[in-house]
Amino acid sequence: MDATALYGEQEALATQDALRSRLILGNGPTAPATVAGLDVAYHEDGVRLAAAVVVLDAADLRVRDTAVVRGEAAFPYVPGLFAFREVPALLEALGKLTVRPDVLVCDGHGLAHPRRFGLACHLGVLTGLSSYGVGKTPLVGTWEQPDDRRGARADLVDAGETVGAVLRTRQGVKPVFVSVGHRMDLDGACALTLRLASRFRLPETTRLADRACRDALR
Repeated sequence: MDATALYGEQEALATQDALRSRLILGNGPTAPATVAGLDVAYHEDGVRLAAAVVVLDAADLRVRDTAVVRGEAAFPYVPGLFAFREVPALLEALGKLTVRPDVLVCDGHGLAHPRRFGLACHLGVLTGLSSYGVGKTPLVGTWEQPDDRRGARADLVDAGETVGAVLRTRQGVKPVFVSVGHRMDLDGACALTLRLASRFRLPETTRLADRACRDALR
């Protein structure tokens, strides 16, 4: 790693520390009207990307708004600082929305992060919106397998701290990894995830945002 990259990494770590001090845990909305899914897809060159935000009606999962932007990764890949690659494009996409979401559901992690400040925390603090992450795979922690029934969950524990939940959204299917970001409590995040994942393993927010950003790269 050259000196320029190192300097950028140290700046990012300092920024992450400063933003983490503004994180608010708990106090999530009890009845959100709108929920947004956010995702980023990368071109095969690993640099070009498309970021998508899809806003759904929380009651019937109808699409209320969609915004997609194309750009380039804003930061090199550094473990623990992945959010810095994607946040600028996701903020740009959020800025194009005409419907303001009550909750952001990120394809990634919140507190379940080595520095307790994953993508969901980062975006939540910067936007002031309630946020949490739903990961397909874990980034940190250990857990016991939840029971094989929809809605079963187990604690995701890292260094003796509960940083999320391992949630079974469908019987006979691998669980997902839920962790809060900003202004969100874990029980509320798990309950909302189950509402959004009524048919598939992943929340509909994640599925639609994934499709939108992948389509934009074609």
